[in-house]
Amino acid sequence: MSLADLLLLIAAGFAAGGMNALAGGGTFFSFPALLAAGLPPVTANATNAVALWPASLAGAWAARESLRPLGRYLIPLLLAGLCGGLLGGLLLLAGGDSVFALLIPWLLLAATALFAASPWLSRWLAARRAEALHPPHGPLSLGAHVVVSIYGGYFGAGMGILQLAAFSIEGHPLARANALKNLISAVIYSIATVTFVVAGRVSWYELVILLIGATVGGYAGGALGQRLPPIFLRTLVILVGSGMTLYYFWRTYGAP
Repeated sequence: MSLADLLLLIAAGFAAGGMNALAGGGTFFSFPALLAAGLPPVTANATNAVALWPASLAGAWAARESLRPLGRYLIPLLLAGLCGGLLGGLLLLAGGDSVFALLIPWLLLAATALFAASPWLSRWLAARRAEALHPPHGPLSLGAHVVVSIYGGYFGAGMGILQLAAFSIEGHPLARANALKNLISAVIYSIATVTFVVAGRVSWYELVILLIGATVGGYAGGALGQRLPPIFLRTLVILVGSGMTLYYFWRTYGAP
């Protein structure tokens, strides 16, 4: 690895950790940096997913008290996340670098659109209220969770927004929907991490560098959270996501 790649990954990890602590969207910094450092697309995505794994576990642990009253209600959701995350990871590995490279611009476009629409989506979801502690599971709702989990195991950017929408539409209050999102995200990232590690598609050297940068960036982001205007941060993520999307569309479909 060259010094330029090393500095790029540290900077990308710092930016990703900071943005995740402030506004989300860190994948728009870390994933393209791993590609730019020379990793094949599937390896870059697998390494990025493993880098997000500790944060997902921390989020689930922090939400444990909100989820404790749900008890056995969680079992079908956990199974949906487990099966969907495993299937998404296996699809990524089975499709290989050539298929995933063709999908990268479309996946970045979907993630950018979801991130850009999230304030309006959150306001709409916040207007919904649930009276029941356990909104009933149905084939359509569980099927939607499996589809979102497959997406999460395959790529993951924007997955949290999709999960939040699915849980809120079912009738969960926004706070509980967020706790459920954290739990199922942890399941998806855990099974995807195991899948990628077993398959040998994680680049550990780049992963360690990314995690160091992300840890420092997360601390800096938490410290700056009260000083920087949220609109500035969201705009930055949207601009980066849009730029990356246009670049990868050009690189994949337009470059000679």
